[in-house]
Formats: sequence, structure tokens, C-alpha cells
Amino acid sequence: MLEVKPQPIPRPARPRPQAGLSIAEAARRTGVSAHTLRYYERAGLVVTSVGRTASGQRRYQQLDLDWITVCTKLRATGMPIKTIRRYAQLVAAGHGSEQERLTLMEAHRAEVTAKLAELQENLKLIDHKIHVYRGRLAAGDADQLWATGRAAGDSEVSPAELE
Repeated sequence: MLEVKPQPIPRPARPRPQAGLSIAEAARRTGVSAHTLRYYERAGLVVTSVGRTASGQRRYQQLDLDWITVCTKLRATGMPIKTIRRYAQLVAAGHGSEQERLTLMEAHRAEVTAKLAELQENLKLIDHKIHVYRGRLAAGDADQLWATGRAAGDSEVSPAELE
């Protein structure tokens, strides 16, 4: 008689988590919140789809972190989400979209340069105000204009005096 040894029933292999970083670790490394990472994905700002484990948890690779850094820097310079989305689409399209990407970046650079010039002008005003306050404090007359009853609309008071 042929004896058959019962074979153990093979268990299904447990899915091993895909290599990469959790959303919490990706958030920590990129300096943005997990909420922002999810938003970037929903808004179509990512170039490649973020990997997921069998249970659906996001797993971020270095390429994802690098792209998120690009997005956050573009946002920090005032680039609208719509423009970042378009840029991401162009990058994802790959070869052949370089001219449009260049045009997009040059236009954004011009906007950033204009904002920087405006900020430099604003900084000059702040520096002037600091100089005025330091001079008044050193002279001991910081509040004398208001004590004399001269009002803001008084034509004898220069704008520099109205502190």
C-alpha cells in the first residue's frame, strides 16, 4: 500500500512592504506635512505615482522626495499650483517638452526677479525707518512730535517725521 504523507498547506506569502519611506518619514525629510504630501498627489503635482504597500500605505523613494522639494521651492517662490501641475505634466511627458519647460521656468524667473526688486525697495524703506528710530532714540526726542500736538495732516510735518 502506498503511504502518502500529508503535506502542509502552503500559506499565502505575506506581502512584504515595498522599500521606501513612510509618509511620516517623507514628511519629516522634506519639511512638509503628511497632509501636504497627500495634497500634492491629489492635485497632480507628482511626476511619478507614489508607490504603495499591499495594504495601500504610501512608500516614498528618493526621486519622490527630490520632486517634492522642487514643488515646495516653486511654491515658496510664488508659483501657482496650476503652473506647478503643468510643469509636472511636462516633466512626466519626458523628451520633447524641454522647450515648453524652459519657457515656463523663464517666465517664472522673471516674476520672481520682479518680486525681489519690489522686496528690495520695501527693505530700503524699512532700513530708513530703522535709521530714523535709532536717531530719534539717540537724540532723546522719539515722542516729541506727538507731544507738541502736530497732527499727521499738518503740512509742516514731513512723512519722515511721522513716526
